[in-house]
Amino acid sequence: MRTSSLSMRLGLTVSLMGAGLVLLLATLAYLALTHELEKLARKGLESKMEQIQHSLALGLDAQAIRARPHSLLDLVIGHDNFYLTIVGTAPNDSVLLNIGAKPQEPLLTDFRPRETLGYLNWTDNNGNQVLSASSLMRLASGERVRVLLSLDRMDDQALLSAYLRATLIALPLLLILIGMGAWWLVQRGLAPLKQFSQVAAKVTTQDLTHRLSVDNLPLELGELAQGFNVMLNRLDAGVQQLSQFSDDLAHELRAPLTNLMGKAQLTLSRQRPPEEYKAVLESSTEELERLARIVSDMLFLAQVSHPAARASFTEVCLAQEAQRVMELFALSAEDKQVTLSLRGDAWVTGDRLMIQRAISNLLSNAIRHTPEGSTVLLLVETYGESVSLSVGNPGRGIEAHHLAHLFERFYRADSSRTRAEGGTGLGLAIVKSIMHLHQGHAHVTSQLGRFTRFSLAFPLKPTPVQCGAFKVVRQALLHGDEPTDTTPVAPAVSAMSMK
Repeated sequence: MRTSSLSMRLGLTVSLMGAGLVLLLATLAYLALTHELEKLARKGLESKMEQIQHSLALGLDAQAIRARPHSLLDLVIGHDNFYLTIVGTAPNDSVLLNIGAKPQEPLLTDFRPRETLGYLNWTDNNGNQVLSASSLMRLASGERVRVLLSLDRMDDQALLSAYLRATLIALPLLLILIGMGAWWLVQRGLAPLKQFSQVAAKVTTQDLTHRLSVDNLPLELGELAQGFNVMLNRLDAGVQQLSQFSDDLAHELRAPLTNLMGKAQLTLSRQRPPEEYKAVLESSTEELERLARIVSDMLFLAQVSHPAARASFTEVCLAQEAQRVMELFALSAEDKQVTLSLRGDAWVTGDRLMIQRAISNLLSNAIRHTPEGSTVLLLVETYGESVSLSVGNPGRGIEAHHLAHLFERFYRADSSRTRAEGGTGLGLAIVKSIMHLHQGHAHVTSQLGRFTRFSLAFPLKPTPVQCGAFKVVRQALLHGDEPTDTTPVAPAVSAMSMK
């Protein structure tokens, strides 16, 4: 079943609401007109009855009403829609005065004699509506008579009938105008949606540059357009990042694969002694290990990017995890005569192994680029609503134009040196992804020839539990002496867990 368009549904809805409103207004106008005509008719009868009362009180008696009814005739004659009947109060009294052609004697039985004015609506033989008023009035002689005055409301009926005819004629035209106006307004109001469909039809994975113009849009559609543009910006950035990542990955994998193929082809080109085959296999193993590290890092990045990775979050003491990582790199630091120092403590919420991985990547880079005999400082600080773990080391520093790109995948400030040391170019990208998963961020500051600091900023985890006052200087451990710090050293994590 084919559904109707939004403009058709809105147009019909507005038309039906308009038609219902017009019908309601027409009905209310008819009822108001009927009420006002009834009110005017009663007011006219009341005014005439007061004049008749005044005339009867001036000296007329029953005989004078029959013999000299001139004053009463003057009140009624000339008004074709008034009919007057005066009769005595006794049951057998005859009619004293009857003015008008409409017989009213039968009505006398419908009114009970009373001093106050009473009204009665009735219909004559011709189907005309008549309003009658009746009251007991006292003559000058003290005698009481019964006065019945009727008003033929034929003119009021004609006015109401004319109103109904005009309404019935005008109503279809009004409904047509309302329908056309509603359709025009709906089309005009929904016209900006065509821009949405046009832009959506142009968007492809190869072309995400199209955007919606938010100028002169209604508030609601303007907000929708803003959200649509933000979505396109995110998709564009994601597609470009994915494309760049694919290019970088192909470039990174091409070099070791080319080396492997070249060595294999060259080795198989002629007969060689076993020692050469062994050397080629050992070299190929190194290239395969590098490929395995790249694939492992890629799988880890895919895992970190999935929201389900947050399911294993627990409370983590940064100082304890940093100390475990420092134990892992104690030998490599000792080889370069580098001192590892840790200060500060704080609790955060996160995945313990992922946090260790982020600290490990930063610490390995710091040791690699620290001059011999220098100190690498790990500092845990709390400020505002954040907890920061920074890894700082002296050295030649990083040029400013590299800083904004360091956390990109496969980006290397010194590509030749990193490849020679076996790096994959994904270490800092993994750190960035880990921090994004923990709703934090990573950043770097560097001064050429002086100092470089990488920082991990976590949301603050309020807790009364303290990790312990960590101020560990690893120099004693590196030289085989007993540590002077009384804080127990946690067991070192394995190298496999850090990769």
